[in-house]
Amino acid sequence: QDAIDRKEKRSETFKTAVHGLVETDTPALKTEELGRRAPQWVRDNLVTMCMRCKEPFNAITRRRHHCRACGYVVCARCSDYKAELQYDGNRPNRVCQECFIFLTGHTVLEDREGKHRGILEKGAAEVSSRSLLCSSLQLLDKNGKGGTRGWFVIPQDDPLVLYIYAAPQDVRAHTSIPLLGYQVRDMPQSESRHLFQLAQSRQVFTFVADTEELKQRWMKAMARSAAGITDPEEEEEGAGP
Repeated sequence: QDAIDRKEKRSETFKTAVHGLVETDTPALKTEELGRRAPQWVRDNLVTMCMRCKEPFNAITRRRHHCRACGYVVCARCSDYKAELQYDGNRPNRVCQECFIFLTGHTVLEDREGKHRGILEKGAAEVSSRSLLCSSLQLLDKNGKGGTRGWFVIPQDDPLVLYIYAAPQDVRAHTSIPLLGYQVRDMPQSESRHLFQLAQSRQVFTFVADTEELKQRWMKAMARSAAGITDPEEEEEGAGP
């Protein structure tokens, strides 16, 4: 019974992961199609870390591979499995651990299930599909001359926190900013850059949006979160003449 329960739990976990893909050019396979139809691979440039173990990729010790069953970008350790895939004439193909378990019913010695997902361990695709706002932004460094471009999300189920991912399909955020209590500041356009800031005491974050319209949307969303507004109707009810 324990084995059956684990198998069912893994199946549900796999369904959630597959249906969490939100990129329009990466349609998710239905569970019953796994192994029967070739997946469309997640593009390498959409992830900076393994979509299973969350470890960052690098050119030497942790390189990118694709699971031939689900199309996820995974590292060698997480794709060190073989399963027969119907769409490839039932020949053995490299698959990730989760697909191996799902397709073969076999168990593996390493079992990460039960590991609590921390505040940053929510996948970008999963969070973006239920977000108040998500898009690419640039976060400038302290001197304002350089910075990091990433994927920024304010989730519906955690509307007072800004999650920052390196890429829109990453399975782990690299940092988060609690927005409550911050001030949102507009900044004049500089060299065709649409700038705005989050400020609280001595802590200041400067962002660059791609367009003025996107900048205004982010400023409004962040201001609501900074004020502790979590209900979309709350602001309207509190607005007076």
